[in-house]
Amino acid sequence: MISLLFAMDRNRVIGKDNDLPWHLPNDLKFFKELTTNQSIIMGRKTLESMNGPLPNRENIVLTRDKHYDQENCMIIHSISELQVMNDKQSDKEWFVIGGENIFRQVLPIADRIYMTFIDESFDGDTFFPEIDESEWVVTSKKEGIVDKRNKYPHIFIQYDRKKF
Repeated sequence: MISLLFAMDRNRVIGKDNDLPWHLPNDLKFFKELTTNQSIIMGRKTLESMNGPLPNRENIVLTRDKHYDQENCMIIHSISELQVMNDKQSDKEWFVIGGENIFRQVLPIADRIYMTFIDESFDGDTFFPEIDESEWVVTSKKEGIVDKRNKYPHIFIQYDRKKF
């Protein structure tokens, strides 16, 4: 199963200057709970924005650069390689975590979306692509708790692709 995992604001912003434009510990906790001991797929810039591979996860970098190498990461060069991995291990969930270009390429083949919707507007330069709502069904929706550390209203939403 190929799943997209991200947080976005009202304007579909997912990043600014290769970083998150907000600080939301609840979202970071949600991310960690979903991805620990799992496989995460990301573009090179996303990996670099995290200062290297995340611990306790299989880090897979999708890049067109055939000479790119990163310690403790598997490198793939196309969406078709991800599809082959998914076909070989169809019982496994693959978490695609960004960035914008990777989301755009993987969205048409994704099975699930985990979105943290932040009900606020931020300045950003990276956006999540439009979703065709007719292709998806909301299977889970949970409001996040707003407190001193989590200042912005947010909702954790899971979408599953409709089976036609």
